[in-house]
Amino acid sequence: MVTIIIIVITAIISYTAFNNSGLVQKYIFYPAAIKNKQWYRFITYGFLHADLSHLIFNMFALYLFGTEIEKVFKDVFGPAFGIILYILLYFTGLIFSILPTYFKEKENAYYSSLGASGAVSAIVFAYILVYPMNFMGIIFIPVFLPAFIFGIIYVVTSIYLEKNQNGNINHLAHVTGGIYGIVFMFIVFQLFAGMNIFYYFIQNIQISSVKDLIHFGY
Repeated sequence: MVTIIIIVITAIISYTAFNNSGLVQKYIFYPAAIKNKQWYRFITYGFLHADLSHLIFNMFALYLFGTEIEKVFKDVFGPAFGIILYILLYFTGLIFSILPTYFKEKENAYYSSLGASGAVSAIVFAYILVYPMNFMGIIFIPVFLPAFIFGIIYVVTSIYLEKNQNGNINHLAHVTGGIYGIVFMFIVFQLFAGMNIFYYFIQNIQISSVKDLIHFGY
């Protein structure tokens, strides 16, 4: 339910901003403005998107993976506290995913960024940590891989694209968001559930491998 609410609010604000440049300029991630203590931009930029395709892609990914992680949080931590932690993951994901970009571009008066990709990456990698052997695919490409392998490829590709500066996509925020999602999951599961989620991550991979061997008659 929380995931749906975030999607609806983001869709409404983004769609409104498509025809309102003043709204975009006021809330977009803009390091020069943040240096002037407009701290709210660390969050508000995530409710803006460049165009409809950008919005749909991010919200579709959030729906697919966010609804699952929201269920996991409710099951493990209880309905109320689980929702609080899930909301915390998303909004701190927006902040922490963009921090390296801020320090990199804070002296660049021409730089700006928008979109929920960093927070969505945090959610996606939280999903990968919980369900490492679930299959994930690349949109429009009929290839499905175990989630943890998809995650490795995603990170390596994003780092390569960031170094080569291909396009206007903030690949650094994608990588940082993914790493943050993993760290967040480890901390909250250890603190509030007494669980080492990395142990279960490895166990899930190993158990699935054993099942595969049995299935193929080895």
